[in-house]
Amino acid sequence: MAISIAAVASSSALCCPSSFGARGSPSGTKPSSLSWASSIPNIKIYTQHLIKAPSPVVPNHQAGVVHAAWTRRSRGEAAKKPNRKSWKQRTDMYMRPFMLNVFFSKRFIHAKVVHRGTSKVISVASSNAKDLRNTLPSLIDNDACRTIGQLIAERSKDADVFAMSYEPKKNERIEGRLGIILDTIKENGIIFVDK
Repeated sequence: MAISIAAVASSSALCCPSSFGARGSPSGTKPSSLSWASSIPNIKIYTQHLIKAPSPVVPNHQAGVVHAAWTRRSRGEAAKKPNRKSWKQRTDMYMRPFMLNVFFSKRFIHAKVVHRGTSKVISVASSNAKDLRNTLPSLIDNDACRTIGQLIAERSKDADVFAMSYEPKKNERIEGRLGIILDTIKENGIIFVDK
């Protein structure tokens, strides 16, 4: 095996630091800038005789498998990141995608079913609508609540939504006019999904 003269010269330059001048640069020249990268000498190393022939690639079926351990967060780790949502908070939007919103104002009743993932309104009913405003004697009594519940159920079925959920606000009781709306929706064939 014959080794080229340039390879021998470069290997001797690597071994003998005495051939370098000031600050490690070859032939005593000063670097053009003060950065650490400019102080590294430019040495040409010929490695043609060191390159091996590529070995045949053997398929390894285990190479694409990543083994990761499932770990549960400790209490201390959970305390460090208090803003991270729990599993239930993260998956609830997909487990109960359709949410019923009911709003009672002093003069009207509004109800709508919203898809939580996309915020798309599936069905809406309001006692302030033109067709109901002129036909109902009162826009906020129990008969208006039954009519709103019936309309929500029918319009939800038309949109192929047969299950929804209602999440009461803090300290809100499901009774009175709200209870009438929810019972009417249930009577018309809509299933309410609990938490």
